[in-house]
Amino acid sequence: MSILALETSCDDTCAAVVDSSGAMLANVVSSQDVHDRFGGVVPEIASRHHLELVNLVVAQALDEAGVSLSDVDLIAATQGPGLVGALLVGLSTAKALAAARQLPLAAVDHLQGHVAANYLLGGDDSASGSFDPPFVCLIASGGHTLLVHVREHDRFEVLGRTLDDAAGEAFDKAARMLGLGYPGGAALEELARAGDAEAFSFPGSNSERARGGWGTSRNSFAQGLDFSFAGVKTALLYRLRELSPDDARARAADLAASYQAAVVDSLVVRVERALELTGLDRLAVGGGVAANGELRRRLRSLGSGVHIPGRALCTDNAAMIASAARYGEQLPYPRYLGLDAYATGERPL
Repeated sequence: MSILALETSCDDTCAAVVDSSGAMLANVVSSQDVHDRFGGVVPEIASRHHLELVNLVVAQALDEAGVSLSDVDLIAATQGPGLVGALLVGLSTAKALAAARQLPLAAVDHLQGHVAANYLLGGDDSASGSFDPPFVCLIASGGHTLLVHVREHDRFEVLGRTLDDAAGEAFDKAARMLGLGYPGGAALEELARAGDAEAFSFPGSNSERARGGWGTSRNSFAQGLDFSFAGVKTALLYRLRELSPDDARARAADLAASYQAAVVDSLVVRVERALELTGLDRLAVGGGVAANGELRRRLRSLGSGVHIPGRALCTDNAAMIASAARYGEQLPYPRYLGLDAYATGERPL
């Protein structure tokens, strides 16, 4: 069986072909480079670019996979969460492709896709096999940060989630404060390599506050699995106000390294706690923040039962959507024609 999948939840137009075993035959990502001037993704611009690109990436994915539409058995697309206008481009295209051949369609939750990236063959930096449940999964991206107990391929229990900013959003906002532009995660990481991670103390940075549940809600304080990054972001803002412009520029690398350490520490501490509470020694990771080198290093140090997809499968891609479609509901024609996209919260994990 061949699965053609589309992913257009934000500003990357993606198409992929995956077979029934989870092997990637093609994984095409076309990134939009028009949003940096605005300091963030502009939904209307993203949607219009998806319209221009979606047919091209589908054609490229089929070509790279060496298949045609007549060889495809299932169409899949991200239904949400994400930017509704952007999602509608991919979902509508998928419905049209499926309806034209009366194929079944799988509408996939984007967050389930990040989990399912771990099921793909050849998707890990150090291992070639699929990583199957049960395991704890950390999903950390620009829009989402949560810990999930994955009991089966399509059965999840949310253990903790962010109460405010997502980890990737925290990196982007810090990068902007440091004058690094957008998107800022990679630029912040590069600057941090030249800095001293212990030069400044930020909330969550290898401290008792992180281990004691910094920013957690009252309901989950005992377990301390919720995340909050508003405090560390505000602390950076105040620290920059305390420094003169010259000092801030001179110590930018130290600020970046210390800030990155605080965010990474907050993530790792809660991962350790989740593993302890579930009694599991298996961890998987998903989301764009999982491309961060320091986070990957810290998580790998937890033990051998850690699976981290390659960087191309951490950021938004359609192969992960195809992977999730293998285990989700496959709607027959014409049941999916009335499907709509959802921005957030309508079909949570």
